[in-house]
Amino acid sequence: MVESMEGVVGDAAQVNGVVGDEKTVADIRSNFALLERAVAQFDTRFTLRALRSISSIRKKLSPKILAQVVAVTYHPEDPTAQTLFQACTASEEDVRSIISQAQKKITAETGGKGPKEAIPEVDVYIAILTQVFLYDNKHYLVGAKFSGSLVDRIRELNRRTLDSLATKAYFYLSMFFEELDPKPPSSQSPLIQIRGNLLAALRSAVLRKDQETQAAVIVLLLRNYILTADINQADALVQQTSFPPNAPNNQVARYLYYLGRIRAIQLSYTEAHDHLVGATRKAPTSSVAVGFYQASMKFLIVVELLMGDIPERSYFSQTKLERTLEPYFQLVKAVRGGEMQGFQRVVQMYAPTFHKDGTYTLVLRLRQNVIRTGIRMLSLSYSRISLRDICMRLGLESEESAEYIVAKAIRDGVIEATINHEKAYMQTKQAGDIYATREPAEAFHERIKACLALHDESVKAMRFPMNQHRKELKNAQEARERERELAKEIQEGDIDEDDAAGDFDGL
Repeated sequence: MVESMEGVVGDAAQVNGVVGDEKTVADIRSNFALLERAVAQFDTRFTLRALRSISSIRKKLSPKILAQVVAVTYHPEDPTAQTLFQACTASEEDVRSIISQAQKKITAETGGKGPKEAIPEVDVYIAILTQVFLYDNKHYLVGAKFSGSLVDRIRELNRRTLDSLATKAYFYLSMFFEELDPKPPSSQSPLIQIRGNLLAALRSAVLRKDQETQAAVIVLLLRNYILTADINQADALVQQTSFPPNAPNNQVARYLYYLGRIRAIQLSYTEAHDHLVGATRKAPTSSVAVGFYQASMKFLIVVELLMGDIPERSYFSQTKLERTLEPYFQLVKAVRGGEMQGFQRVVQMYAPTFHKDGTYTLVLRLRQNVIRTGIRMLSLSYSRISLRDICMRLGLESEESAEYIVAKAIRDGVIEATINHEKAYMQTKQAGDIYATREPAEAFHERIKACLALHDESVKAMRFPMNQHRKELKNAQEARERERELAKEIQEGDIDEDDAAGDFDGL
């Protein structure tokens, strides 16, 4: 009895699996109609709808499903079908079985006419699904070769309806090469080899005024340079190119993130802070892209510390940031307390995390900020303190180094004090009223400026029905023609003014 029940359960699971595969294949084929409408109407919105469905389809992809899609879309002898069969890593026996079943299905659907010829957009869409499957299953070497040939094919086709699909192809081309050994930041990384392809794609996108591909390739190049620590080349790319103003929001967020990292490494902390704040504001709030939001917040916290500010406590209380920002929370407490020993202990404890996040070199720069914070706290606690006591409290090497650091803090405006070099002590000046200065007004101005910029970006991001102005123009032209006809009839005496009044009122 138990054996029979197990057999029934196994058969039911197998049937459900077959039904699930058929549904996935049907979902993929339903997107072909969207791609055909996009080509017929030259409307990228249908292509974007097909691309958005990949996130739900990718979890169900398998070699058999991809082979079934290829078998029902192409003739078995088609070169494109042969290439896709090889890339989907399905066995030869499974491919032959799937082809025979697909031929029966196509014969029943078309009455023996065979599958219709697929448009290039369908070819590229299936290839992108293959890229997704290979990347999710860590077939990086196969995926890198396949992506290289796919990108070359897209450049040969030179069709504007492929632009939205090309951005995905270039993205996965870069992702595959990042995983090949030796991995970046090694100077021998294969990631450096694809820079020529990306620069050629950028040049073509600029000439064709393809802003979507242009934005995506600029972001990939910046990522490429940063991963291999070529900061000067990344800065040169930013200086010599202009990011498209109408780029998609996700590409703008990535561009601001990488630009913020570049400026932080170049010691331009104010610019880096502005870019990283923009990246966090544009980052999606859904759980799908929480990793990007976390990475942006990590760099934003470190940059704020380097600027001498203490990040808000609300950063660390968010549910999706609480665990991942724990090392940075400990870092903020050490910097805020001005404790050199505590700071060094936190850096040593979480060094692997900082290395993984790419913030280690920036964190090491905080040593000077810890000292400056300690000096500020000492200046608030003591009206007069000897340089020897400062040296002992902050763990400095000598009184000369303490004198130099205090002098620099006074010059930078960190503290308001004077140094008595003869008696070797620091004298703190009496603090003034901050509301008598321009600092509150400047802070208020910065907040207003940020709100106005957000309002302008929101207005620019609004979407309106395409070609609506043409319909309104056509209706206006028809109304004017009708008005001229009525005026002509009145002049010729075919109609009097009383009879035409109703029509004119309607107009």
